[in-house]
Amino acid sequence: MNEAEFRALYNSAFPILYKVAYRIANSGEEAENLCQNAFFRLHEKNMVFPNQNEATYWLIRVVKNDALNYAKRKQRERRAYQRAFKEDTRQVDTGEADLVKKETREEVQKALNKLPENLRVVLIMKEYAEMNYREIGRALGISEGNVKVRVFRARERLAVLLRGILHKDFTKLKKEGDQQGESNVS
Repeated sequence: MNEAEFRALYNSAFPILYKVAYRIANSGEEAENLCQNAFFRLHEKNMVFPNQNEATYWLIRVVKNDALNYAKRKQRERRAYQRAFKEDTRQVDTGEADLVKKETREEVQKALNKLPENLRVVLIMKEYAEMNYREIGRALGISEGNVKVRVFRARERLAVLLRGILHKDFTKLKKEGDQQGESNVS
């Protein structure tokens, strides 16, 4: 694609791409960045299309996918901030609190050990080693996308395992409470 063709594609496609990106990302600045990145990828890969429409459709797919990823990332960040602000940050140094923390760590470790190795390793690298997706991918010799999928699946499975543990603990506590209530009545 020569410079004149690239400029013509840019002038015709940018308004459409910007509208798509803006509606998904809800940010004018980010929409511009997403569009620029798509054009940069097109130019960097030196891609050839049969006509301008095919190039425009490819750019729309790229911008749409990148905007969706941006929106998801921002949503996760918002939830993380909301959780951080809702959490009680006061330190409680009671023996009971220490015991609960210890038991919780042990339960999480047990659940973590039940995960398949390929999921457990990426989750440990992400959450405990605080590595980013690219670093994990390089370390394991897999793609960044594959790392993201594995981290997502590991978190999902870990949540299911922990819910099962919590359910068992709750059922056990409820039975103990019922038995306590019966012995107090007698």
